[in-house]
Amino acid sequence: MKRLLKGIVLNKTIATLLIKPVLFLHSYCYKWAGRFAIVLNDGVHPKHRILKYKEWFLDNVSEDWTILDFGCNTGMLPFMLAEKAAFVYGIEINEEYVSIARTRYARDNIEYICADATNYDYSSCRPIDCVTLSNVLEHIEHRVDFLKRIIHQVNWAREEQKRFLFRVPQIDREWLVLYKKEIGVEYRLDPTHYVEYTLESFTKEMNEAGIRIINADTHFAEIYAVCEASSELRFSHTK
Repeated sequence: MKRLLKGIVLNKTIATLLIKPVLFLHSYCYKWAGRFAIVLNDGVHPKHRILKYKEWFLDNVSEDWTILDFGCNTGMLPFMLAEKAAFVYGIEINEEYVSIARTRYARDNIEYICADATNYDYSSCRPIDCVTLSNVLEHIEHRVDFLKRIIHQVNWAREEQKRFLFRVPQIDREWLVLYKKEIGVEYRLDPTHYVEYTLESFTKEMNEAGIRIINADTHFAEIYAVCEASSELRFSHTK
């Protein structure tokens, strides 16, 4: 019976009809799995505990630094960074998220800014030692222009050390993602992503922005990169 059913179902005609609906269902279930997990975890996505990405950012900052965190969401990352760093700015365009951050994740050494990070005037900020972007860069359309603007317009504490910490999603996280893209099925982790990266495409984009990759690793199908930029830098490399 099993062989008979396989013979009926596993053929090119049926596969052609069902492949896209099945792949759509795969993505749909992935999204809802995350939503159910948040409910079961009392409103907090379990990825924060499992991935420990905030701890990676914390390990790569110094105690005397002032940090500018882009796309801070509800403030969880700035709140953790402020445990160690001297001061943290969190900038977020969503007013509701900023309100939650100011209520739930407030510290004396954090300032939350509700603004569009791509056109905000950073002249009023104190000198910045490090910029952090945790799953934010992929949401920006003109990323190279944005990064160049940050490099040249932010008041940096040290001109010779403009530090960036990036966390971005990988498109080559599994074969199924690339196959979805190949046959025209939505493949992105979030439909607001303008890009999802390979290590090569991320390196190329950093080069174009004048940013050097000091160290880049991959964890849970994401790229974690420690980078620096200055007016002299015109290349990047990975270790």
